Amino acid sequence: MLDLVRLRVLAAIAAQGSVTKAARQLHYSQPSVSHHLARLEAETGARLVQRVGRGIRLTPEGEQLARRAAEIIGRVDAASAELSAMVGLRTGRVRLAGFQSALAALVPPAAAILRRDHPGVELSLVEAHPQVALTMLRDGETDAAVIFRYDDDPPDDVRAVHLFDDPMYLLSLSPGQSLLDHRDAAWIAGCVHCRREFVEACERAGFTPHIAYTSDDAIVEQALVAAGMGVTTMPRLALRTHRAAGIEATEVPGFRRRVYLATYGDPPDPPATTAFSNALRDAVRDAGY
Repeated sequence: MLDLVRLRVLAAIAAQGSVTKAARQLHYSQPSVSHHLARLEAETGARLVQRVGRGIRLTPEGEQLARRAAEIIGRVDAASAELSAMVGLRTGRVRLAGFQSALAALVPPAAAILRRDHPGVELSLVEAHPQVALTMLRDGETDAAVIFRYDDDPPDDVRAVHLFDDPMYLLSLSPGQSLLDHRDAAWIAGCVHCRREFVEACERAGFTPHIAYTSDDAIVEQALVAAGMGVTTMPRLALRTHRAAGIEATEVPGFRRRVYLATYGDPPDPPATTAFSNALRDAVRDAGY
């Protein structure tokens, strides 16, 4: 009976055209690939490769076995993926990091869908700013992250699925006014690490805001607006989690953030993570975002 690992080595050599490239693809050392190839030739009693200059090429026997090896490996990998999906969705775990309003408005309905469809999958949550969430994702501390960005380019070292655009609103006690109409007002803004895009939006409107109060809590910000202490901007997602009585919300043209679900590493995602991703997209669709 032929060894599956050695068949995988032969298939990689056929696909890559060299032992060196096959070793790189398989994450093996080059001597290890050469050893498996030599053992496969001993097992089959056939010469599978021949040297050509500084490289190698498959013999007719090697080509025939490589074709069969690719077929066998494809079927085995497919069967393994199917089994992992079946087992993983019964017993899996998903660790999620996300920003506050996403955890409040998006994740609970997604978690309910996940529990309904896959009751054996465990979901754990941690609140984190997008930059922190991405660091956790890259470090393997979480399996997925709900993040936002204000530009049109998702992070280039993760796999990010765009969920929806989240428009920004001006919150004040007066309806239908623009940012510029409040250029002399006291402004409520997030921390120094979270206010850059807000300041840039004001500067595009023609003024630099006077930031009198700092808070990253949507309830606190809205309470200050309702008390007549100042004005602020807030994304629609946060407004859906809390809306103080008496405040007016006016959409700010051209000012929005893009919300993504990010995962890391080569696809496919683990079955449980895929199941949560599907549940989150269903929740986003059902909420009309």
